[in-house]
Amino acid sequence: MNLIKHSRTFALAALGLFAGTASAHTGDHAVTGFVSGLAHPLLGLDHLFAMVAIGLWAAQQGGRALWAVPAAFVGAMLVGGGLAWSGIALPQVETALALSVLVLGLLIASRRQWAVTAAMALAAGFAVFHGYAHGLEMPLAASPALYGLGFVLATLGLHGLGIVGRVIGRRTVQLAGAGIAATGLALIFAM
Repeated sequence: MNLIKHSRTFALAALGLFAGTASAHTGDHAVTGFVSGLAHPLLGLDHLFAMVAIGLWAAQQGGRALWAVPAAFVGAMLVGGGLAWSGIALPQVETALALSVLVLGLLIASRRQWAVTAAMALAAGFAVFHGYAHGLEMPLAASPALYGLGFVLATLGLHGLGIVGRVIGRRTVQLAGAGIAATGLALIFAM
């Protein structure tokens, strides 16, 4: 009987040593959700190039488009994230992401002026797919609100980088657009 009693004590003590690995209710999911959301747009070429391209293109368009096109992108991106979190399936997400890089790069390289509403609609259409991809990548334990806040802030920063990038000169921005388009083409062929 004494052996069984000691075995239980030993087993409980051994399990106690591993209790920390469960990480239950540590609050880490809050930080992980925000940091994961913040990092996701920066870690994929498709997101990185498309979001900088939105800023460059909006800056080229000028006027109201300077804020309206990025705002349309961010708003629609949140809708796309919501679709993913709701379990609604979107077809051809990776293809749409690669096409967004290609098309936005071509728009920057060509310097064509668009009506603000048309530019907003195009940006929003691509953004739904970017947001959907972000939503699919959310860690299971993450808070959707914190994860969403992270990817919205990263997206706004990348749009801002593109907008500020217009100071490099018109020709250089066009060359950057051509490089972004080439990246989009490479992403399409890599599928």
